[in-house]
Amino acid sequence: MTHLHSVPAFYKMSEHSLKTLPDMARPRSEDKQIALLDAATEVIALQGLGAPTALIAKRAGVAEGTLFRYFPNKDALLNAVYLHQCRNAAESTRCAWDVALPLEERMSAAWSDWIDWGVSHPAAFKAMAQLETSDKLSPEAREEGLKLCGDCQENFGELPFEGMSKAVAREFFNMISMAISQATIDFSLSHPDQTKAAKTVAFKLFCKGLMEP
Repeated sequence: MTHLHSVPAFYKMSEHSLKTLPDMARPRSEDKQIALLDAATEVIALQGLGAPTALIAKRAGVAEGTLFRYFPNKDALLNAVYLHQCRNAAESTRCAWDVALPLEERMSAAWSDWIDWGVSHPAAFKAMAQLETSDKLSPEAREEGLKLCGDCQENFGELPFEGMSKAVAREFFNMISMAISQATIDFSLSHPDQTKAAKTVAFKLFCKGLMEP
């Protein structure tokens, strides 16, 4: 039989000792990472991209040092927030893109689902909109975001902008679409009974105007 005094010291660690291990010694948790991304989304929506990481960590219920175990710096966190919400939006709007429908009907359905997602997730949309029009996103994050949007983004993004290169036109398109989407979402939140009408008017003002010669 092995006597207690012969057991190596590291086997004798109490529950308290385990809890007080340095953060670097603890495995990272996917749930905690998602909690940090969701907390960052909410704080960014309220305070903008300049919101302190200490506040984000507090919102997630963790120490600020723990946040930096998951994200090496704030820019990495912001890029991760953007892609996290892009994935959430893509999951909610992907079914609208039915290739069997005419292009305009597909675009209208995608627009409707996009606005509905924003109305259901106003903080997520607001955070995404701020990031989309900022200089915080890496080229890789922007490219990944485009891929998540798939054919929908490709067709919207190919609408003509006379006198602009393709890259500049796509950037300008994203800024305009985010601004009109945000206005439509804000109006729908304050006038829920007018959401359907607001989506139709916004689509006609923006998308049809761009598609018409």
